[in-house]
Amino acid sequence: MSTSTTTKEWWRGAVIYQIYPRSYYDANNDGIGDLAGIQQKLPYIASLGVDGIWLSPFFKSPMKDFGYDVSDYRDVDPMFGTVADFKNLVRQAHDLGLKVMIDQVLSHTSDEHDWFTESRSSKDNPKADWYVWADPKPDGTPPNNWLSIFGGAAWQFDSRRRQYYMHNFLVSQPDLNFHNPEVRQALLEEVKFWLDLGVDGFRLDTVNFYFHSQGLENNPPVGEGEKTKGAPEVNPYSMQKHLYDLSQPENLGFLKELRGLLDQYGDIGTVGEIGDDEPLKIMAQYTSGGDKLHMAYTFDLLNVFNQPSYVRDVIQSLEASVGDGWPCWALSNHDVVRHVTRWGKGEHPPLAYGKILLAMLTSLRGSVCLYQGEELGLPEADVPFEALQDPYGIEFWPEFKGRDGCRTPIPWRNTEHGGFSSEQPWLPVDSKHLPLAVAEQEVDEQSMLHQYRRFLAWRKQQPALITGDIEFIDQSDVLLFWRRADSQQLLVAINLTGEQQTVSLPQSINAVTGHGLDAGNQQQGEVLTLAPYSAFYGER
Repeated sequence: MSTSTTTKEWWRGAVIYQIYPRSYYDANNDGIGDLAGIQQKLPYIASLGVDGIWLSPFFKSPMKDFGYDVSDYRDVDPMFGTVADFKNLVRQAHDLGLKVMIDQVLSHTSDEHDWFTESRSSKDNPKADWYVWADPKPDGTPPNNWLSIFGGAAWQFDSRRRQYYMHNFLVSQPDLNFHNPEVRQALLEEVKFWLDLGVDGFRLDTVNFYFHSQGLENNPPVGEGEKTKGAPEVNPYSMQKHLYDLSQPENLGFLKELRGLLDQYGDIGTVGEIGDDEPLKIMAQYTSGGDKLHMAYTFDLLNVFNQPSYVRDVIQSLEASVGDGWPCWALSNHDVVRHVTRWGKGEHPPLAYGKILLAMLTSLRGSVCLYQGEELGLPEADVPFEALQDPYGIEFWPEFKGRDGCRTPIPWRNTEHGGFSSEQPWLPVDSKHLPLAVAEQEVDEQSMLHQYRRFLAWRKQQPALITGDIEFIDQSDVLLFWRRADSQQLLVAINLTGEQQTVSLPQSINAVTGHGLDAGNQQQGEVLTLAPYSAFYGER
């Protein structure tokens, strides 16, 4: 353990590669990816030019929500390997210059966790108050109108205690009671266990869900014409304003407690997942002041894309409130439709569109999370109902097909099962992914994979893109903005459209080349003509 208070802030401006372990690479050929498989592919990941990896949960779990239902915070589930395998992975990642972040699911546990087994056994056991318990109403119904994101009430009656327990997600994922200081201290000890094993940071699942209002007030309905951002419209969860079941003010205090622990270990980074009706406001609160989260992400760029002005509005809204806080942006992850499909909607050439979206994402102020398969330009996979694994999708099929389409195995070769495993994978490999396999793209210098490598290598040489501030110049169909650092002023123009665009440049701007996205652009003095799906970077 390091007690140094000096930090290099490795996470600031970093590109972090998210790995969904079940679907990355199957080293023992049982149809499920594992830690040994990830370790085998670390040289490939390092070749992308990313700064670190984020591992989705690999802890011991009954896997009813595929690892986001933890039954033992300190053990690796046997399907993924052992703690020794994890140590080996961290060691090799560090040898390759990669930081390692892991998921921490602190808001809830599995109902098979020892803590919950004890808590539900009686009303007066030592852990009786470790979860959110409440008496029924006189008529036997739940304590209030709170809803689960995965469908139905957020309350489940337990016959042992003759009380309801709260679950924001599956019935098998009871919520911990963060109002109990013993719970908070126990969770900090679980975090400390992994810090002592050498991890470099944490992705914090549902970080604004930790506390609930102890008054258990009913949430009000969403007003006519209003929308919430926490769930698809087919989900009743979207019909409430979630004023009392998440984003409570006490959360800030726990984040400060957590930061106090992390700061004892030197250069650690955290990124929090925020799902809220006002996500940018919460991001600003949680990342400002240097005493809570290092960075956070919202779903503002993980939803349906409208036009370039939408991106501009999101960034400007955040910049107006974030102060010294730090965002982390993503276009895809394990919870949403892959962005080439979600934003492209089949209207764009996937290769060209995917490349320009990389430029946009990595040119914004903040850090970046790339989801496995983005570097291959993978579209959303088609998973038939009979092959679905995701309980969220099964509940709301067919209007909402769940998250399995973005979780299918990575295609390494254009062969059966995509070279992911010699056995039938836990989710089927979509046939349209096979021509996009790593082996196919390695031999094509114009592939998405090679463009990711070129662009990320070039970005590392641009200090303004790593830590600089951002200032937009209004252009209706082009994203035009300054990134400024002490050593560089960089003007960025991004054309996300399939049409040629003309931009007026400030004086004395000289193009910076080498990023590979400027083919077809023409600059004549202060007039720039941008080719479809192209980018311009210029220095003053």
